[in-house]
Formats: sequence, C-alpha cells, structure tokens
Amino acid sequence: MNQKRAYRYRCYPTAAQAATLAQTFGCARYVYNWGVRLRTDAWCGRQERMTYTDLSAALTVLKQQEETAWLAEVSSVVLQQALRHLDSAFRHFFEGHARYPTFKQKHGKQSATYASTAFSWDGATHTLKLAKMDAPLKIVWSRYFTGTPTTVTVSQDRAARSFVSFLVEEESEMLPLIDAVVGVDLGLKDLAIHSTGEKIANPKHLNKSQKRLKRAQQSLNRKVKGSKNREKARRTVARLHAQIADQRLDSLHKLTTRLIRENQTICVESLAVKNLLRNRKLAKAIADVSWGELLRQLTYKAAWYGRTLVKIDRWYPSSKRCCACGQVLDSLSLEVREWTCPACGVAHDRDINAAQNICAVGQTVLACGETVRPATASARAGASR
Repeated sequence: MNQKRAYRYRCYPTAAQAATLAQTFGCARYVYNWGVRLRTDAWCGRQERMTYTDLSAALTVLKQQEETAWLAEVSSVVLQQALRHLDSAFRHFFEGHARYPTFKQKHGKQSATYASTAFSWDGATHTLKLAKMDAPLKIVWSRYFTGTPTTVTVSQDRAARSFVSFLVEEESEMLPLIDAVVGVDLGLKDLAIHSTGEKIANPKHLNKSQKRLKRAQQSLNRKVKGSKNREKARRTVARLHAQIADQRLDSLHKLTTRLIRENQTICVESLAVKNLLRNRKLAKAIADVSWGELLRQLTYKAAWYGRTLVKIDRWYPSSKRCCACGQVLDSLSLEVREWTCPACGVAHDRDINAAQNICAVGQTVLACGETVRPATASARAGASR
C-alpha cells in the first residue's frame, strides 16, 4: 500500500544559499500575512469569502506594483504554496479543527515549500537543487528514501537551524502479525504504564533544563532591545528550547516505536489534552510530558505498519474500576496511588489497574464496539432498590 511520508534532515546552506533562503522566507511570510489581512478584511467588511484563486490573481497584481516588485526575485512557486497553506488554514478553521490563522512572525519558525517544478532531485546521487540556487544543498543523510519527492520544504527554527523535508509517496512495509495486546495508561509521574505492569518513567526534560533556561531568559531580559547582544541571548534561549524539544521527541519516538513493534493491538485513552491544559497547577507538567504528541505518533505509526490502535472513551472510569471483579468506586482522589477493592479485597496499584482496564475495554470495543460505561456502586444500589 502506497502512503505519503515526510523525511526530515538537517541541512547546511552556504552563505549565498542562506541569503537566498532568508529572502525566500521573508517573501513567503509577507505573502502569507498579506493574504491573512486580505481575507480578514473581505470577510469582516463585505462578508465575502476569498478563495485561493482570488488570492492568486491578486498576487499577480501585487508583484507588478513598484513597492512590492521585490517579490518577483524569488521563486513564484514558493509564493503560490504559501497561499495554498493559507487556504488550508482557513479551511481547517471553518471546519472547526483549528484556530483562526494568525500572522507569521519574523523571529518565529520560517519555512518555504517548493513544488516539483521548483527543484531538481537526483535519486542516484541524492542531490537536491532548489530554484534560484546554483549549487546543490548540503544535506546530512541520516537515512535514505526510495520514492520520488513531490514537494520539498526548507525550514529554519528559532535557533537558526536549517532543515529540509521531503514528502514522498512510497510502498509501506507491514510488520509481521503477532499475538500481543497491551493497554497503556498515560500519567505524569510515569509517562506510560503498561497493562503488563511495566512503567516507563517520565523523563521530565523541561525540569532538568529549568535552571539553565531560567538563567538564559534572565540574561535576555537584561539586554537592550534591538542590540546584537540581545539577538545572541535570544538565540541562546531558542537553542535551549530546541534541545528540550529534541529530547522530548526522541524519547517519544523510541517509546511509540517499541509499542508498535512489540504489540499487534495498543489500547489507549482518547484524552482531551487541550482541556487538561486549563488546569493551572498541572498545565506545565502536562505540556512537558506531551501526551498529544505521543498519541499522534501512535496513530500514524499504527497505520504505517499494520497495527491496531484502539482509543476508548475518555470518560471510562479506568482508575476507579476493579480489574478483578468490576466494582466501580464512587470517587478516587488523585493522591491515592494504591487502593483495595471493597468487594473482592484485591489490592491495586492505581496506574497498573487503569492500564489493565484500558486493555480489557479496548478489546471489547474492538470486538463489538462496546461503549457503555460501567455503572457506579451508588447507581447499582439505586437500581437494586
């Protein structure tokens, strides 16, 4: 089965290429922001929805104006792709999947997307040459892909690191079928608790770098705005944030890849992470543990390798339900990490019990689509009367 995959690599442009990319990033950002303003004014002022076709025609007129003639110095494909990204952003907003598109910042992440007509790719020598560049881009190849790229995206993060991403359609290799099912409960003290009893500790990458990050941010606040020293301090902070993000992604990729390789079916809770982040006391810890990214990786990796990912109802009382007899407690505070079932007397570790319940109900959902939540003890008592 053919699937689209994105391969991301670190790249090191020369001084001339860096200047070309900086100009391209600036033009793409300008066109995107210009499109946001144009569509916002059209909707708020005249109650009209502008489409990609309307913006593309307006862009042609914009490039002919004297004050914006510099837009013609970069590849026109990149500018058209920026408008396509904007159109997708507005479509996701109107469908209720994302927030309203905002302006891109000069010191934020920069990117430029090249369609197949704006780059040349040699699969034999693994060389990539972008439009408006005389020499191939230097790329550090950590692995190779077999397909032909349809689009190439060059990006630069806040720490001024450059990356290139290839969107490739290629044949996916399914992993062999195995007879293994696991339930995974996500937590803060332990990142993941398996129904087998194994606990994966929370690495807490942000906490480990908190002191260095605090000193770097204090140094940034002392610098004069607009000075070169402030820019150096800003990049120091950005590099620390990038290091933390890389560490977090690395640990999540290792965990999700292991889960996919060792199990045929993975059962998890469908968490509403955005709602959980509203808890001021736990928001920082929840953001650091990155449950949403973990579930996202499990979702696409399961589709790639022929595994089954089952997401159970987020309201299922996995922690309060006894995995031995099915008794459901009326309440169980977060401070209680171990409890004994009042019905059967079995002692439970809160997280392992939850993982085992997730595994059991996940298999039920997979088999017959069961979504009914078990009744609480008080509800069963009322029904018996």
